[in-house]
Amino acid sequence: MKRILALDGGGVRGIFTLQILARIEGLLRQERQAPDLVLADVFDLVAGTSTGAIIAAFLALRKPVAEIEQLYMEFGPFMFQREPWYRQWKRKYRADAVADFFRRHFSEDADHEQPVLMGSPRLAIKLLILMRNATTGSPWPVTNHPDAHYNDRSHADCNLNVPLWKLLRASTAAPTYFAPERVDFGRHKFLFVDGGVTPFNNPALIAVLMATLPQYRFGWPSGREALHVISVGTGYERVHLPDKVAEQITVMDQLKFALPALIDAASQHEDVMCRALGDCLFGAPIDNELGALSGAGPSLLSGDEKRFSYVRYNQVFNLAATDGTPVQELDMRLDRIANMPAYQKAGREYAEANVRIEHLYPRRMPATA
Repeated sequence: MKRILALDGGGVRGIFTLQILARIEGLLRQERQAPDLVLADVFDLVAGTSTGAIIAAFLALRKPVAEIEQLYMEFGPFMFQREPWYRQWKRKYRADAVADFFRRHFSEDADHEQPVLMGSPRLAIKLLILMRNATTGSPWPVTNHPDAHYNDRSHADCNLNVPLWKLLRASTAAPTYFAPERVDFGRHKFLFVDGGVTPFNNPALIAVLMATLPQYRFGWPSGREALHVISVGTGYERVHLPDKVAEQITVMDQLKFALPALIDAASQHEDVMCRALGDCLFGAPIDNELGALSGAGPSLLSGDEKRFSYVRYNQVFNLAATDGTPVQELDMRLDRIANMPAYQKAGREYAEANVRIEHLYPRRMPATA
């Protein structure tokens, strides 16, 4: 069986994701009596968008989750250094601060002069990074799989020759927050922005397609017991317009609403598709009509037809309780450094309440006569 770990984008809310990963790592260490186990020992492919790409890259380098969490808490404030006031009409934060962090932590040598390349043998498992090519106007899923179409080392524009830190800068170049990142693929020069500005802020479905579609050349089998997918979000809010009468809604109100709403809708769409095509072992209800699309209830595909097993971990932070009061209210902006301890606490509580060892394996189906 092959296992895929898919990690959403969400800025500093990646600290929420790390609590869930710590719980998974801990359960696997306990089950296998292996105190030094890391997630790269269990998963065959890790896919990430934006902050999820950072975590994915560290995991592919066999970092334990606790070490990645320490880096997030220590360097989170450093990575969001404001531009001088006279440049903030271009972007909010300095890209060089982020680039320096990536260069330091994704290098082959102590002097940080030799970068880890996408094709480095140090990457212990398959890695998939999502970004948007703002020059061509298309999503770019970039992987280290040696047989991929654009990973032919005889070509000057081989993706495997690109520094990993460059791809991470590209995947995290959130519009208005950071400048786009230029990445050279041989003689081709492209500008890239955050992978969240694609349908794949939740990269679970594109990871499945890359692993199983013949065109991507992975050649992995599909089936409920052949492919297992764990998808982890960063926490989210139900995006809404201000509580005003329609005539009072301003252009600025709609601009603040539109992009987060589109990203949220795309992420939920990918989640729904994974639950419809796979056997969903766990996930919160999508809405009152669909429910969770999990269990043995009616589904698009029969048990034998389902293409993979699937688990979705995520939490909504502004869901109203039955009496109309919010369960939890947090400012969900991706640069809200002050909320990192709150995201951390919420993630630990969510992981403790919801992550189970049985979620890490396909469902046991009743025997047929």
